[in-house]
Amino acid sequence: MADSLRPQFWERFALAELNHSEWEALCDGCGSCCLIKYIDEDEQGNVDEELVEYTDVTCKLMDCATGYCRHYESRQEYVPDCIQLTMENLPDMMWLPAHCAYKRLYKGQSLPAWHLLLTKDAVATQQQMRAANVGVAGRCVSETGMSDEEMEMRVVTWVTP
Repeated sequence: MADSLRPQFWERFALAELNHSEWEALCDGCGSCCLIKYIDEDEQGNVDEELVEYTDVTCKLMDCATGYCRHYESRQEYVPDCIQLTMENLPDMMWLPAHCAYKRLYKGQSLPAWHLLLTKDAVATQQQMRAANVGVAGRCVSETGMSDEEMEMRVVTWVTP
């Protein structure tokens, strides 16, 4: 039986208190976390948000037309090193984009105004995300067949850590 979403759970509960369905509902489906990125660390091994560069190259499982993973539930069977975001590893993932609900809530910020949990309208959310320049749909390419050198030439500025 699936967990239910409690009213305004993102405002009423700490991230560690969310059930599985609530945790998953925080994802806006932008696909930015699936983009190939270059991450530099500081002297202590921490990720400096200013030293993250995103490319427009995405995991082979991404459908670049829709911006959704083709095998989300079983993605780690296809891509064993695919990162599964958890409350435990979230503090180490500040490379996530600035609009990411997980990162925003972790930092004490609110959800973006266009988030589906706020609009309750998928079409309006998608339109507002596009207007805010958020998401990979229609503007990413697959890593399949691409060399490391080619990927390095595809750094973009439309994702802000």
